[in-house]
Amino acid sequence: MATSRALAYLESRKNLTGSAAGVLGLVLTFTGVAGPYWPVVVAGLYGAGALIAPPERPPLPEFPTPSAQLGEVREDFGKLDGYLTEVDLPPTATDRLTELTDLLTALLDPGWATELLVQDPEGVHTLSRIVRQDLPEAVDSFVRTRWWTRLTPGQEPPERHLERQLSVLKEEAEHLAATLRDTEARRQETHTRYLEERGG
Repeated sequence: MATSRALAYLESRKNLTGSAAGVLGLVLTFTGVAGPYWPVVVAGLYGAGALIAPPERPPLPEFPTPSAQLGEVREDFGKLDGYLTEVDLPPTATDRLTELTDLLTALLDPGWATELLVQDPEGVHTLSRIVRQDLPEAVDSFVRTRWWTRLTPGQEPPERHLERQLSVLKEEAEHLAATLRDTEARRQETHTRYLEERGG
């Protein structure tokens, strides 16, 4: 611990600035300006240099880039897809789930959508929330509730809630896809205007 602190100080701005000032003190000594008090001059200049040096800045924490985050969401979606294939769902819910997973697959597939998502942290967050939280919770909640409904028949079928939840999640994913599509269209229009103005 002490050794690492000593090494950190050797590389610090205070030590480097103080050392540069101390070298100036040695130059003054060799030119005869410092005289017999040269140790005091060198030490004083080192201390002054260390005092005026800018303070050390702690390193910024490293966070995953949006591209790395998308890669992690893609991996988690692969795990979720494996889980979803093992769950027994009613036909209507299965159809809606297939539509949703097809849309998520297209959004997470490396390509133009990924390039746009990297520039849209909110979009990455939306996909992450659907894949890691909302969709697994909807399906798992249905599976657990269906078991209880068998014990107490006559209640509202849990598949209705699941179908509504899947519809809401699909709308959210479609909204994200539409936003990305609009972004791409605006970029194309901007480039067209740029080329026309440059040509004119």
